[in-house]
Amino acid sequence: MNKTILIVGTFDTKNDELRFIQDVIHDQGGHTLTMDVSVLKDPRQPTDTSKHDVAKAGDSDIDAIIALGDENVAMQVMALGASRLTAKAYGDGSIDGVIILGGTMGTDLALDVCLSLPIGVPKYIVSTVAFSPLLPPDRIAADVQMILWAGGLFGLNSICKASLSQAAGAVLGAAKATKSIDTSKPLIGMTSFGTAIMKFMVTLKPALEKRGYDVAVFHPTGMGGRAFEDLARQGRFACVLDFATQEVGNHLFGSSVSAGADRMTNAGQNGTPQIVAPGCHDLVDIAGWAPISDRWDGYDSHAHNRLVSSIVLTNDDRVNVAHTHAEKLNIAHGKTAFVMPMGGSHEWDRLGAPLHNPDGPKIFATALRSKLSNDVEWHETQGHINDDVFCTIVLDIFDRWFKN
Repeated sequence: MNKTILIVGTFDTKNDELRFIQDVIHDQGGHTLTMDVSVLKDPRQPTDTSKHDVAKAGDSDIDAIIALGDENVAMQVMALGASRLTAKAYGDGSIDGVIILGGTMGTDLALDVCLSLPIGVPKYIVSTVAFSPLLPPDRIAADVQMILWAGGLFGLNSICKASLSQAAGAVLGAAKATKSIDTSKPLIGMTSFGTAIMKFMVTLKPALEKRGYDVAVFHPTGMGGRAFEDLARQGRFACVLDFATQEVGNHLFGSSVSAGADRMTNAGQNGTPQIVAPGCHDLVDIAGWAPISDRWDGYDSHAHNRLVSSIVLTNDDRVNVAHTHAEKLNIAHGKTAFVMPMGGSHEWDRLGAPLHNPDGPKIFATALRSKLSNDVEWHETQGHINDDVFCTIVLDIFDRWFKN
């Protein structure tokens, strides 16, 4: 239970706040390491990792960074060094979690540092811009925790102490409570929306668990897809069942509900076997609480709840989405299969449902096949993605690939 938390910040200007965090962690029985990422001035007392160490890890030195005369570029160099050193410290077993404090400059660096650590490692950012639209979704680590640094931009006070102490206790508590990922069973990564929209996982998950696999189902609403892709990039999956690829279209059409440009690429680039189906490919999610952009004038929409609404794509849009799917699948180095459910790809587009488009699946399938490499297995069913026949096809492919 003796966990060590890395504390990162500019100790030249925020020494009191960072040392307060350190004291809280010590009072709760934790250990700490400190990392200074300041540039211009020196901290009042030495840190475990100095700014000179950070600059060197960023392939530079403090004098050269100062000579740049550009605080934006300078902090990016320090962010690179801090990220490399943090990843190394975790890899060496020196730390069990990280907490980073900052305004916009420190938060910019903090996002990179948190992305350098794998999912499951406690990451906490105390920021003056927590949850702000200034933070791009593709730079936010999938499992990062964040709290607003309220009233604490300069110096300690009772308000900011409340935030800092919560953050210190949270990251230490997370480090104590977290359970390491069980690697005794091969892991399968699956994407799906909830059972109101997609039901295949109700059949597939227990069937795959009976075969001896661990199955993790990811909710692809931006951050869920990011987590899925992060693990795929790390090679954590024995196989990928990517059956809700809507984030590909979200990113293509500029939605803020994006998992990034690398969505649906990392498993293939790693050679991880993947079975893919176009769940909700005909929809683009947008924030349900925000006014709909003029970009979508003339489009139908579907309000899922107060958080999420979906724009219904036209047949021409489906062609673009299909071509993008093909581009991503064609770069795969491992076994890849595509299962096309001609009866629809979510509950709202079934025959008789409000978003049913009788021509849509055929248009998408034709466009996809026209660009798809011959190395990608093609499987087609007249059934719906939530029909039993879809699960039967998937399990047949899986069993053929993983006979042993």
